[in-house]
Amino acid sequence: MDDVAAVAISPQEAGSLLDQKMKKSPGMLGILIFGVVLVAGIGYAGSQLARDLSGTHLLSAWPYILLGIALLIALGFEFVNGFHDTANAVATVIYTHSLEPHIAVVWSGMWNLVGVLASSGAVAFTILSLLPVELILQVGKGAGFAMVFSLLVAAILWNLGTWWLGLPASSSHTLIGSIIGVGIANQLMNPHTATSGVDWGQATNVFKVLLVSPLVGFGCAAIFLLILKFFVRNPALYQSPKGTEPPPFWIRCLLILTCTGVSFGHGSNDGQKGMGLIMLILIGTVPTAYALNHAIGYNKVQDFAVVSQQTVTVLNPYVSPTAAIPGDPREVLTDYIRTKNFAPNTMLALRQMVEEIDTEIVTYKTLASVPAGQQQNVRNNMYVVSEALRLMGKSGNPKFDASDTLVIGNYKKYLDDSTKFIPSWVKVAVALALGLGTMVGWKRIVVTVGEKIGKEHLTYAQGAAAEIVAAATIIGADHFHMPVSTTHVLSSGVAGTMTANGSGLQLATIRNIAMAWVFTLPAAALLAGCLFWVMRQFV
Repeated sequence: MDDVAAVAISPQEAGSLLDQKMKKSPGMLGILIFGVVLVAGIGYAGSQLARDLSGTHLLSAWPYILLGIALLIALGFEFVNGFHDTANAVATVIYTHSLEPHIAVVWSGMWNLVGVLASSGAVAFTILSLLPVELILQVGKGAGFAMVFSLLVAAILWNLGTWWLGLPASSSHTLIGSIIGVGIANQLMNPHTATSGVDWGQATNVFKVLLVSPLVGFGCAAIFLLILKFFVRNPALYQSPKGTEPPPFWIRCLLILTCTGVSFGHGSNDGQKGMGLIMLILIGTVPTAYALNHAIGYNKVQDFAVVSQQTVTVLNPYVSPTAAIPGDPREVLTDYIRTKNFAPNTMLALRQMVEEIDTEIVTYKTLASVPAGQQQNVRNNMYVVSEALRLMGKSGNPKFDASDTLVIGNYKKYLDDSTKFIPSWVKVAVALALGLGTMVGWKRIVVTVGEKIGKEHLTYAQGAAAEIVAAATIIGADHFHMPVSTTHVLSSGVAGTMTANGSGLQLATIRNIAMAWVFTLPAAALLAGCLFWVMRQFV
């Protein structure tokens, strides 16, 4: 295999030219296009929110004020998320001069929007399952609001700090660390009341993905670059940017395509992380409109009734004849979710809850017809049953037959469709916040990715290899409903290509990125836990 020498200019000259390009104004046309998109997006989200709230008839203005503040903070988290993760998606096309910065940001924002709209929301609810169950059930009360506000504020503060230092830190790590901090603080504050902390089983699964994904990015990007060198011998692909000249047309197309893939993947995975929190906010402040999925109409309710009866029949053989429930069956299931201890009366409580939900839903015929005062209660019943079924399936206790598992899985899907949904206007609002954040904060991350990871400047092939691997990893994780960090996958991919190319690594930058990776979880957890404790003193 022939080595292809990269043509480079001095670091000082490259830095000066890149700095000049980054200072260029987007121009009147760029501002106009983005302004139209922004106004249209805000108009759509605002009109849909107003329509949903029109039937709530709340007696006080306080819930609306609280909703507005909470939404601003939640979208602020996504705005800051755009500093880091979305900026990584445009770093290579801007650094290689394949696209002008303002065009790259708009292009990436558009594909982030497509990715967000195409997402199922499963990643969002995977992250929420880390939260203590009683805080989720009390999301409309003081403890629930303290939970949401503390973890969002903590995530924003840490993301801003790492962005200011130019470190490609992970918004995923930050948010998950904040959730863990709230869970631990909740348990420490109530040691004698059986409150729960973190679902460590679910957290372990998330940790595994967050740990493995950078290693996958590093190794696969290195291998992919070596494969490229073996099969594609065109020297132009292995050059660094020269001056401000764009690369050859076919290389530009390749890099724009890889940027598109990372942007779409980021939207479909990272974009979901704030959506779940926004849904908690909506459920807590205006449960009449958002506790249940009002799109579930009469026909689906009739199907749900049939599936519920099938589920009761399936559960009957697993109920102990000596089991008895001393109180509320939901409390029994909540205790099971909290402690993971399967008791003889757990299955009896589960069957009773399935029957109770069936009776309520069939009585009202559609989810939109459930009385305002009952919406939150029905939603909590469905959530507890769904979580109990998830834990039973994961633990294998009880051991359901294959045919029974299919029936129970179908029933759980109906429950999740009714409670784990994300309105389209929420997705649009999140995509706009990500895009705005990228426009404000992309410069620091572009310089880090392009010049500060390796000892030599990023080549076209290295940028393409890192982004192809990043896009594939993110989209694959989304398929399995697991969160990953766009930042760490891409930056580790760039480091992998530098190693494979023999370019060497700037150990100072690698050390800083690694330190951010190591300290993000405990720092965000400590910050969120302290904020939660403070807020609980006043709320």
